[in-house]
Amino acid sequence: MAKGPVLFDLEKDSKPRPAVSEAPPVPDLMVPAPQGQAMQIAARLAARKPSLLMRLFWALGGALVGALVSIAAWNFVTNLIARYPVLGWAMTVLIAAFLLVLALICLREIAAFGRLARLDGLRHEAGEALAQGDLTAARNVTDHLVNLYKGREDTRWGRDRLAELRGDQLDAQGLLALAEVELLAPLDRAASREVEAAARQVATVTALVPIALADVAAALTSNLRMIRRVAEVYGGRSGFFGSWRLTRAVLSHLVATGAVAVGDDMLEPILGGSLLGKLSRRFGEGLVNGALTARVGVAAIEVCRPLPFAAEKRPKVRSIIKRSLGGLFGQGKES
Repeated sequence: MAKGPVLFDLEKDSKPRPAVSEAPPVPDLMVPAPQGQAMQIAARLAARKPSLLMRLFWALGGALVGALVSIAAWNFVTNLIARYPVLGWAMTVLIAAFLLVLALICLREIAAFGRLARLDGLRHEAGEALAQGDLTAARNVTDHLVNLYKGREDTRWGRDRLAELRGDQLDAQGLLALAEVELLAPLDRAASREVEAAARQVATVTALVPIALADVAAALTSNLRMIRRVAEVYGGRSGFFGSWRLTRAVLSHLVATGAVAVGDDMLEPILGGSLLGKLSRRFGEGLVNGALTARVGVAAIEVCRPLPFAAEKRPKVRSIIKRSLGGLFGQGKES
């Protein structure tokens, strides 16, 4: 066996040498388009309803822990009073103050549920009045709507205009359309701005933060905050549990209808139909998560709005996406 390098004489080879220009092109790697995994995971986590066994587990666990803490606190305070009366009574006052604050928090949560139920009731009454053409019922709805916003300075002009023009309306549809235009149109714009800000935040965090599950946490917290602010815009200020329940209701509806999905067509106003698949994977995921957040925001507007959309147009998801995410490319235009 020969040692050292082996030389091949190509000139003696009868076959022609291949030209570089004749080489076939390198095929493009088929990278799947971004699907917004962070938003899809966050939506399924929020919409997931615990089983009866898990609810029973948490209820019994909470009751057991509460009983143990109460007994331990009672024994601690009584023993402390027996040993050091002044310190024991001071600790008693401290625990009583804590329980009072806890009771106030519970009352605030109950009031928050009541405000959300009030919005649902108004929307249901307005739908019934429109369906039946009942002018008396429409007047009651507008009265309740004015009472809902009577303490807000940003609705004063609309309330004055409604009081001035409502006497000219002779049918339920015209009266509710007037209330919708004068009172709710400015609130719709404010709610849309909240949705745009949340979509932009989710898109940016997903694109720039490469930490695993950080995008899911950011998407869930941003959507929870967005839905809470949308509810506050329409007068449904909610506490923590009220906001979580509202978020679950919105996301459960979207998951059930298959709306937690997005394709190239929704981002076409920004990117063009075929550019999404050519973006960097992380940046594309950010845009899709932002688009899904916009869709959640529009659903939250429909849920929190005290009147159904009739005279005013329902916010378009594509328009919100263009305004909120178009700036990331430096070519977004207001529409």
